[in-house]
Amino acid sequence: MAVVTQAATAASDEKELLISGSEAVAEALTLADIDVVTAYPIRPYDTVMQAIAKKIANGQLVAEYIVAEGEHSQFEIVKHASTVGARVFAGSSGVGWAYAMECLVVTPPLRVPMLALVGNRALDDPGAFGVEHNDALFVRDLGWMLCWIDTSQEALDTTLIGYRIAEDRRVFLPLAISADGAFLTHSQALTLVPSKQKVDRFLPAYNRGDLQLHPDNPITVAPQANEDWVIEIRRQNDEAMKRAYTVIEEAYADFRRVFGRGPENPWFEEYMTDDAEVVLIGMGTISLPIKVAIREMRAQGKKVGLLRLRWFRPFPYERLVTALSKAQAIGVIDRNYSFGSPFASGVVANEVRAAMYNAERRPPLISFISGLGGREVMLDDVKKATDICYAAARSGQSDAKTHWLGVRD
Repeated sequence: MAVVTQAATAASDEKELLISGSEAVAEALTLADIDVVTAYPIRPYDTVMQAIAKKIANGQLVAEYIVAEGEHSQFEIVKHASTVGARVFAGSSGVGWAYAMECLVVTPPLRVPMLALVGNRALDDPGAFGVEHNDALFVRDLGWMLCWIDTSQEALDTTLIGYRIAEDRRVFLPLAISADGAFLTHSQALTLVPSKQKVDRFLPAYNRGDLQLHPDNPITVAPQANEDWVIEIRRQNDEAMKRAYTVIEEAYADFRRVFGRGPENPWFEEYMTDDAEVVLIGMGTISLPIKVAIREMRAQGKKVGLLRLRWFRPFPYERLVTALSKAQAIGVIDRNYSFGSPFASGVVANEVRAAMYNAERRPPLISFISGLGGREVMLDDVKKATDICYAAARSGQSDAKTHWLGVRD
């Protein structure tokens, strides 16, 4: 009875809205009471910018809304605003994210815990507004934390959790939250929006402490360190990323305590993996067609499951090994490309291969690339990938070929 009462109380503290992933992020930014947001239009990220602008115009959020002349300035503004103690937000897509690269590179070593949303979009040329993951993956080796979301609810919740993680003094690293263009940025779903009181209990005020740039606290920002200190600074960032593992798990546990929802495993979602002979891996909204195909294949007696990665940096290699070692074969469906990489695979496939290298049991791993440029990942594509994985399970050998799904001959 107490559980029912607690659930009813939690529900009364929330409102349910039909909103897109972009609008869900704007709801979270309002609840987080951000101080500075910068804007420059590029599809499909621009829907976030528009949603925040409405919040400010309607008096729901008091924040500095600065329209920059390009993405480079956009990210420079929030970077410096963060160093003086402002909670900040920015974002972009595709080549816009690429145009800001100089700023993105210097943000982690300056220990700026900013949040950015990447509305995943194919890189030009050829031009396309559809989703690919290569834009966000630009920064995977530079000290940015990276995660992928697949629902508007996860967009809202992860934004709140993201500030909690990034602004923890043990971390102080930027976080890029990736939302698949159109499939999530523009698609509406019922989303629970919590009360400001609950958010304030979960998310403390941003406090840089002795690292805050202020006339009364003169500090050096972006020094020219050369061979004297660069390697030590790199190691400091590496230690911060290692500490992020603990901070992420703490933040999700506290989120569940305060809000009464959220995954027990923050790193990845497992769907029908308990008895799965074949486990498929993907990121973002690709999970929807995979789940539908899995249900159909289960009805036919095929034991297939899905592991959807939420966090890519830091990469949950230890948990991943435990989850995958019981499978008979693994299939990784990448919505990105890494031309010239080992096995000509996508980025996620090679990360999983590396994670499994020292595992006591390494099931055959098959890599796939699908859904580039926003093309739909079809049920037949998922079923074809599964059949190839079953063949690998029977032979006990990984296929060295990377299979491109849904490509015209």
